[in-house]
Amino acid sequence: MSAELEQILLQLTQPDNAAIQQATVQLKQAFKNPAVIPALCAVMSSSHHPQVRQSAAVMLRLKVKKHWKKIGLNDKESLKTDVLQAFMQETEHAVQHSLSQLCAVMVKHETPDRWPALLQFLNQSTKSSNPHDRQVGLLLLNKVIDSNPEPFKPHFCQVLQLFSAVLQDHNNPTAVYYCILTLTVIIAYTGSEEMNLMRSIIPSLIVALKHLIKANQDQASEAMEVLNELMESEVSIIVHHVADVVHFCLEVGSDITLGNLVRVKALSSIAFLIKLKSKTVLKQKLMNPILQAIFPILTAAPPPGEQDPEDNEDDSGDCTENDNPKHCAAQIIDTMALHMPPEKLFQQLMPRIETCLVHENPYERKGGLMCLAVLAEGCADHIRTKMLSSVLQTVCCSLSDSDQVVRCAGLFALGQFSEHLQPEVSKYYADLMPLLLGYLSSLNQAKIGHVTKAFYALENFMENLGSDIEPYLPTLMDTMLSALNNTENFKIKELTVSAIGAIANAAKELLVPYFPPVIESLKGFLTTTTEDMRALQTQSFDTLSVLARTIGKDVFSPLAAECIHLGLNLTDTIDDPDLRRCTYSLYSAVSTVTPDCLTPHLTAITTVMLLALKSNEGITAHLEQDKTFVLLDDDEDDKEQNVDADLTEDEVEMDVHDVAGFSVENSYIDEKEDACDALGEIAFNTGAAFHPFLESSFQQVYKMRDFPHEDVRRAAFGAMGQFCRAQHKVWKENPTDDNHHALLKLLDIVLPCFVETIQTENERQVVMGVLESLNNVIKSCKEEVFINPLRLKEISFVIRDVLKKKTVCQDVGEDDADDEDQQAEYDAMLQEFAGEGIPLLAASVPAGNFAPFLDDLLPLIISKAKSSCTVADRSFAVGVIGEILQALVRVSGGREVAGRLSNRLLPVLVAGVKDGDPEVRNNSVFGLGCLAEAAGPIIVSDYPMMLSVFSNLLIKESDSRVIDNLCAALSRMIMSNVNAVPLEQVVPALLACLPLKEDLEENKTVFICLAMLYTHSPALVHCTLMKQVVAACSYVLGNKNVDEDTQKTVAVLIKEFSQHHSEDFQSAVMSLPGEQQSKLSVAISAS
Repeated sequence: MSAELEQILLQLTQPDNAAIQQATVQLKQAFKNPAVIPALCAVMSSSHHPQVRQSAAVMLRLKVKKHWKKIGLNDKESLKTDVLQAFMQETEHAVQHSLSQLCAVMVKHETPDRWPALLQFLNQSTKSSNPHDRQVGLLLLNKVIDSNPEPFKPHFCQVLQLFSAVLQDHNNPTAVYYCILTLTVIIAYTGSEEMNLMRSIIPSLIVALKHLIKANQDQASEAMEVLNELMESEVSIIVHHVADVVHFCLEVGSDITLGNLVRVKALSSIAFLIKLKSKTVLKQKLMNPILQAIFPILTAAPPPGEQDPEDNEDDSGDCTENDNPKHCAAQIIDTMALHMPPEKLFQQLMPRIETCLVHENPYERKGGLMCLAVLAEGCADHIRTKMLSSVLQTVCCSLSDSDQVVRCAGLFALGQFSEHLQPEVSKYYADLMPLLLGYLSSLNQAKIGHVTKAFYALENFMENLGSDIEPYLPTLMDTMLSALNNTENFKIKELTVSAIGAIANAAKELLVPYFPPVIESLKGFLTTTTEDMRALQTQSFDTLSVLARTIGKDVFSPLAAECIHLGLNLTDTIDDPDLRRCTYSLYSAVSTVTPDCLTPHLTAITTVMLLALKSNEGITAHLEQDKTFVLLDDDEDDKEQNVDADLTEDEVEMDVHDVAGFSVENSYIDEKEDACDALGEIAFNTGAAFHPFLESSFQQVYKMRDFPHEDVRRAAFGAMGQFCRAQHKVWKENPTDDNHHALLKLLDIVLPCFVETIQTENERQVVMGVLESLNNVIKSCKEEVFINPLRLKEISFVIRDVLKKKTVCQDVGEDDADDEDQQAEYDAMLQEFAGEGIPLLAASVPAGNFAPFLDDLLPLIISKAKSSCTVADRSFAVGVIGEILQALVRVSGGREVAGRLSNRLLPVLVAGVKDGDPEVRNNSVFGLGCLAEAAGPIIVSDYPMMLSVFSNLLIKESDSRVIDNLCAALSRMIMSNVNAVPLEQVVPALLACLPLKEDLEENKTVFICLAMLYTHSPALVHCTLMKQVVAACSYVLGNKNVDEDTQKTVAVLIKEFSQHHSEDFQSAVMSLPGEQQSKLSVAISAS
């Protein structure tokens, strides 16, 4: 049979389609013959044609992979012998490669201990004096260990000793390459026995990589993955060699004679190290050498006649996003900003940036601006509080630079500032808006790349302006509508449509007059089916979603049903992940306005989204070189294996040895992320109507919690929280046992999953998302979360772990006691998300149950209120304390717990009232008011001191929000212990500060207090303070920013005055401006 089989395989190599098809049919027939395995072995060993020998090895691998259990014992033993025999005599590398992959598949079934000849062959070949034999032995060793590392663990010490020698064999780079690939696999399985050996290899490894770079840069960049594996391993393995690794990577990254691939790999390894082990980098004083090496890369001019990819101007406006050393240098600074304390980073960075910004070379100036831009996200608090005015001035000056690359970098920096430095940056709108509008009007539309950056800056700035955008609306909308109607360029139209979305986010109902022409323009783009308008179409859907959320229910509702139909029709006819993603966002937005519109279409909508989550579309497996033959597998045998009871799941999965790696297209990742977000929001907004789809949606979203991409994982956890809230809402509206049981079942799956993820997830952003989702579930479901008696302890402990920096994503395992007050802003933000859960726990269970856990958590919060901590930390600490006290007001046993804590909390809050930062003062004042309310009589003896603190504050305070909260705090003190407050002095001082100017929610507290005072001391109110009280009431009535309950409280008070003290009341009314008089008249007649 072997001669016949060889002929068939030879025919498959001919450049003749008819011959190939005929041979394929014959091969499938031959595969049904039990003798095919020995025949393939014979061909693999004896054919004179290398391609045929390789084909035979591939065919055998496919047979072994799928049908190992069906192969007879004798055939298995023969195969083990034959494959090694073939390997020993083979001279062609491609065939050796396929033979090594065949061995790798066999090792998955036949462990090395049951194949002693394999171990013997590996031992002999890898130690051979012949360089080629060593190379081939190391190739086989790599494939078999990579296939199934666990069974080789007993041999790892021996393997590492071998590698110690191989890494010094610099004249055999291929052997070194396979050695390093195998080392990369072994690292994750290293136990205590192998630690010392692994540590001792690292210096030789670095030298070997240097030699490999000289021999083969492609292989070297692949082999350098070993550095990332080492960084992820036990700290003790790499800690003493971190400096050597960094210097090696900087040397490679800075070498302009090398290709981009290997330079990018080296620089990416540094960014990866900073992300994982920032404390080690700081402790070993590596920040300065890193910055010293990467600044020349960041500021390098491109070769003569070329431009940096982001500066290329083309008609599409899409700059090439290829990874290059300059991009990686910026990424390293970005990573430092996200993972290092800003004080330490800026100390080293600012002198370099300042030098760049005044340099005569435009690429130096551009480098300085890019550096400022990438700092904005990670060091937002530091820039906002310490240097915002000066950096904004620098960026604004750059917009009039003589060189366009500098102007482009300035626009990018301004866009980054606008996105990350809110709300402070928006306060500069009077300076920046005219500048941006003037800039936009003078742009050359042919230079699309430059136009894109100008729109990016304008959009990010406008989006956060709120009502301050109103004076600019006519100019903005005229410019945008004119661009939509007059330009032929689709990219300009797309940018304009996106900008209208940003304007809508700020303007909200102010955009209503422009809504008809905007919708008219969008309609033409939304319904297009042509490929060249696809980006414009998807952007139009995104902007339509923004309009749905912002323009107002009355205006948008008439379009809601049409929007749903449009989305469903398009996804039926056009297969495009970006378009589908935008329709999900639109359905989600419509659910916030008119959820009933979605109800008839929930089957269709959820079906599309769940298919997107299930789909593997867009995930590409990169197959290795001999995969042409995969198509020749035996279909009939595939059908048989479906009913093979012995078949394990492993055997039907894609063979990992066919796959060199996976890549997922970004648009499919975005689609999965948006599908999760939309399912969660739609479930919550549609309530009972979504109930039939809740289980299937939950099951599919739950599977996404392990998805490789962090954005999808984060969205999945967010949706799981929304499903819990949706089920709680259904149960509240229809409190049946079934609905309650369904809620508890959901919570029992989701909450342990949240707790485990917070402890074990590597990505900080995912953990923040989980904490936020957990907080939302506790806020909505309250006591239902804690029906399971273990839940309070589990959640309290996981919050404690985050506050103590004990979770995986917090760089566990390194001693950071030296700098406990200094950490990266995002690390502090993670702790804030955890801390925000404490008041929610306090509000959800009886105070006595939570008290032991609160005693454990409070010191961790109080420690962040020290004067040496950052403003953000101090503000967070006193804010959380205030919210805990506010929560204790409403739960049973709260007064006793608040009273017990008062001695510890009072000094912290009083110190906060004297803080230099208005936000810290504001939160501290709020906390003192809540302490008075929560602790009640226990704290009366401290009233004189508290009132004195408030009196001193009022004399010099200029911040409106602090004054508003001071009014509310005094009101809480009065309501809690009216007899302990000298009303004749305090109430006039309180009324003199009204109306509230910023924190309008506190009107509720203030007017409940005034109503109580009228009952308690009517003479004080109507004889002495009638004018002030009436004036204060007139500002609240009819104010759309004040809640309905407060308006009712005020209306009742006014009616009391008008009925029982009409003369004093009329006198007070007449002293007011006409507009306020009218409001009071309307309120009296309405009540």
